[in-house]
Amino acid sequence: MKSIHLKLAASAILLSAVFSCKKGEVAANAVQTSTADYAVVSDSVSMAATQQVADRKFVKTADINMEVKDVYEATIFIEKQLKELGGFVTVSRLNSNVISEDTFETSDSEATLVKKYQTENRIQARVPSEKLGDFLTRINDKKMFLNSRTILAEDVTNNAKIAQLEKQKLEKTGEVIGKMKNSGDKVDRTENNLEQHNQQQIADITLADDLNYSTVDIYIKEPKIRVAEILVTNTKNIDNKYKFTFFYDAKNAFVEGFYIIQRLLVGLITIWPLMLILGFMVYFLRRKKSGLSET
Repeated sequence: MKSIHLKLAASAILLSAVFSCKKGEVAANAVQTSTADYAVVSDSVSMAATQQVADRKFVKTADINMEVKDVYEATIFIEKQLKELGGFVTVSRLNSNVISEDTFETSDSEATLVKKYQTENRIQARVPSEKLGDFLTRINDKKMFLNSRTILAEDVTNNAKIAQLEKQKLEKTGEVIGKMKNSGDKVDRTENNLEQHNQQQIADITLADDLNYSTVDIYIKEPKIRVAEILVTNTKNIDNKYKFTFFYDAKNAFVEGFYIIQRLLVGLITIWPLMLILGFMVYFLRRKKSGLSET
């Protein structure tokens, strides 16, 4: 009887251990599943970028404003991701905004130009619409701080249907015009119908392109101010060096003085008739004055 009780106790302990192990495994699996779900949610992009609804057509666009560690490196990375996904860049405006610029003389002939600047880039890209979410997820890894992100998914289903109806209408109108008798009115109607048909084709091509490729505007900048040190010539010292030379300037002054005297002599020679007349006038005036004094 005692042995039976011992066997029952051992069985109960074994079952309890097995139940505890199973419970631990279930709890661990629950934790792993929860963690995995959280990772998916945290890395996911807005539904507007990835949504696909049956019988609906969306024109998707995105606008991103973020700060990155290195603008040039981030630009190369974005272009590489676009190439891998089948997209392309339409605009890339990389600019360095100079905050301050100072020149410091380091020797008689050399100086250092110190520029403080901040780099930014405005990029416009076209991405296959079905890969927009993947593209946004990839470039998100380069951000240091996300200032803003706007994703738009415009429902153009009705627009596409209206365009199809308009196309059918134009085709029927063309058939009716074709059955008319030849006249000036038929020519005018034909030209008008062809013009409307061409405009509708252009609108269809544009809509198809917007459906296939999403437009993404990206603005990236560096939060920190960079400093560039550029070795330049000490222009201030060069100016001082050639600003004044005593012996050279004295020699030039002596020569210029000689030229002035020479010009005066030439001028006097040029007006010799006038000088001669003045001389005669002075002579006669003196003769007359002396005659009056003797009287």
